[in-house]
Parts: sequence; structure tokens; C-alpha cells
Amino acid sequence: MGGDLNINHLEFLGHGALWTLGLSAMALIGGGLFGFVLALARIAPARALRWASGGYIQLIQGTPLLVILFLGYFGLAAIGFDLSPLVAAGASLTIYNAAYFGEIWRGCIQSVPKPQWEAAEGLGLSRTQRMFKVILPQAIRIATPPTVGFTVQIIKNTSLASVIGFVELARAGQIINNSLFKPFLIYAIIALIYFAMCYPISRLSRRLERRMALGRAQPIPA
Repeated sequence: MGGDLNINHLEFLGHGALWTLGLSAMALIGGGLFGFVLALARIAPARALRWASGGYIQLIQGTPLLVILFLGYFGLAAIGFDLSPLVAAGASLTIYNAAYFGEIWRGCIQSVPKPQWEAAEGLGLSRTQRMFKVILPQAIRIATPPTVGFTVQIIKNTSLASVIGFVELARAGQIINNSLFKPFLIYAIIALIYFAMCYPISRLSRRLERRMALGRAQPIPA
């Protein structure tokens, strides 16, 4: 045990970082699509849909992601469904992120001013037309900053996938540390890589929030 950090170790960390980004993309796309369905269900006229989607969101938000990962990998394997670490991690993160996206976007949809809903209804549009032609275009603008900001959490949450054997950035660092036993150096490098991935997204989120604040502050021309 021991040795010096070399280019092969850094290359291994680079591959782990790429897998982190790939898993984040899977979780963002899958969670986004499922979360959009949940957001629409939360404001649906049917009470059963509202209750079912609300119950799902409360259940998932009240369950640690680590538990969902264990259930998705070890739990399903115990009843005969063997999933690869990638599939189990992607599905677990999708399920987890969808609950948060659904609630974020539900709030953004409902934050569209009531006169906009009334005006769309006054035009004789169907509920689907009102939603997709009037409400959602405005809700997307409101939802962009928090969605971009939550993407940072998605990237950081991928580190938990290491507990089921998926070799992303954190797991790659753990493997290297087990052979070199230089935790401070290795995990400092890992922290810098995570920072390099997350900081630009955080800056973008803050910039979008400022733009929205300025847009709301602009007076309406007479």
C-alpha cells in the first residue's frame, strides 16, 4: 500500500468525472420528464391524480436517497431483479429528482398570475391549450433559475451511487485512496473537480435569478 499519484490515477479520476456527468444527465432528463408529469398531476382537476402525485412527492422527499439506492439495487436483487449499478443508480436518481422537480414546477406553474389564467379561459381555449400556449411558456421562465440551481444538487447526489458499486468520481477516488492511502490529496482533487463542475452552474443560476428580478422591476411603458 502506498505510492505516488500519477497520470494514470488522474486519468481514472477523469473517467469517474465523465461517469458522474453521464449519470447526472440521466437523472436530469429522466427526473425532468417524470417531474413534469407530476407537476401537471398536482394541478389536475381530478382529485385522485392530485392525491396520488402529492402522496408520491411526500413519500420520496421524506425518504433518504441512500435508502432509495439500496432498495433499487439490493432490494430488487433480493426478489429476483438484478440491475446493473448504472441502471439502478439512474432509476433511483430519476425517482428521487422527479419528486423535487414536480414540486418546483408545480409552484412555478401556480405562480403565473391569476389574470393570465382568466384571460386564457376567456379566449375560449381548452384546458390543454391554456396550459401549453399561455401558462407553461410563462412558467418555464419562472422555473429556469431554480431548475438550473437544482442541477448542482443532482451532480453532488451522484456521489451516493458509490455505495452500490457504481464507479463515478467519488468511487474512483475511494479506489485510488485504497491503493495510495493519501486521503487529503486525493479528496482535495475530487473536491476541486466537483467545484469545477458545479460552480459554473451555480453562477448561471444566480445570473438567471438576477435577470428575472430585473425583468420584474422594469416599469410597464405608458
